[in-house]
Amino acid sequence: MGRDRRPSRGARERNGRRTAPGNPESAEAAGSSAIDTIRSFVAILLEGAVRGKLAAAIERLRPVSRDVAWVNPGNIHLTVKFLGNVARDRIDPIVAALTGALGEAGAFDATIRGLGAFPSLARPRVIWAGVTEGAGAMVEAARRVDEALAAVGFPREARPFSPHATLGRVRRPGANPTLASALRAEESSEFGRIHVAGVRLMRSELAPRGAHYTELATVALGSS
Repeated sequence: MGRDRRPSRGARERNGRRTAPGNPESAEAAGSSAIDTIRSFVAILLEGAVRGKLAAAIERLRPVSRDVAWVNPGNIHLTVKFLGNVARDRIDPIVAALTGALGEAGAFDATIRGLGAFPSLARPRVIWAGVTEGAGAMVEAARRVDEALAAVGFPREARPFSPHATLGRVRRPGANPTLASALRAEESSEFGRIHVAGVRLMRSELAPRGAHYTELATVALGSS
């Protein structure tokens, strides 16, 4: 999900003095920065039954995809917008912006159907589950989110929003005809319907065994 932020290289400047990366002052500053920011994103969550069917699809693909880092089934979601590391004091303005943008948007149903890969089945990097019915409403919700957050300082998305749930990332991208064939066999697989009544502002904490997500706020569609 999203892009990782790399720490700045070289020496850092603190209180007018330059401190090397190994200096305790640098470590203290880095720790303070980590505490004061939250790695966050806006998401649409999936019902447990849908995640269960997607987990079963992952198990079907494992034998032909040993180079794929699969998402923990409990973490599977639809990312609307990745925000990156956000200062804590920006959370309330973000929620207010989302509330204003989505207040006139109605709730909708969507169908999770079909598996695919970015950038292509021939050389997959990201394996995903798609959205069919309800995709248009989801694109409109994402447009509202992008526009609202641009007004409070977040850059607009460079690419058009493509509704999908990431299932796995290929560690060593390259041609894998067997995996491509397995994904084609799942192009029409249906994983269930979801009712989208709102979006969630989520916190992401990275860990060696995978990310841990915590809900920060729920913003309802049609709340105005």
